[in-house]
Amino acid sequence: MRSGSAQGDDISLDYYLIFATPADRDRGAPPLGVLVEEFVLCDDYTAAGIDSVEWPAATGVWGGSSASSRDIRADALLRSRVIAVSRHDAGGAYKAGGGGELPTEAEIRTLFGERQPLPAAAPLDLGATGSRLYRVLFAGELSGRGLANVRSALRLEPADDPAAPLARVVGTATATAAGHGFTWELRRIGPGIAWCLDVTVRMGTGPESAVGALLHHHRQAIRGQGLIPVTIERFR
Repeated sequence: MRSGSAQGDDISLDYYLIFATPADRDRGAPPLGVLVEEFVLCDDYTAAGIDSVEWPAATGVWGGSSASSRDIRADALLRSRVIAVSRHDAGGAYKAGGGGELPTEAEIRTLFGERQPLPAAAPLDLGATGSRLYRVLFAGELSGRGLANVRSALRLEPADDPAAPLARVVGTATATAAGHGFTWELRRIGPGIAWCLDVTVRMGTGPESAVGALLHHHRQAIRGQGLIPVTIERFR
């Protein structure tokens, strides 16, 4: 098992601010608290679980958060009160709420409690030797601006018209990195329900860590536009 991504010492945890109402979130009112997460990854960079801890401003005490972590992915109303932020912005909210300096990421990891396990299964053998297919699943909906930002960050070429009710694949891209070939597609899974990023990897002679690095970068780029990552699966 490994935590986070293939970024080594540069791994950053995922930070969220939770507000009392969607209106509070949109107008920048003080949040109710800070939720910090980290995906626990298998050796092939699929997700085995999510570690998390929560800091409520009302108590000022770090504590268990598996329920909050699970609910922001399952409950659209709660998700409308949550915003994904950088460590810098989480630190600002933490200090403004009376917490002082945000603990280091190493210190936060020592606070993680009960792990939220994610379903795992061996990849299907679909006869594509030397090729892997990953799916990164996200909960939520992208705004028009958010979709435009994701397209730019992931260098997506247009596919289906995103305004069409039945549109599924809204962008594709292909690249070579560290000796591996990558193709990725951003897909909508039902209007207003979920999105996914499908990444096909044609394994070359480069380090396997390049696969984890790309999956991490793309997941963070999409998370930064308001979607919440749910899991990372592999189909072959």
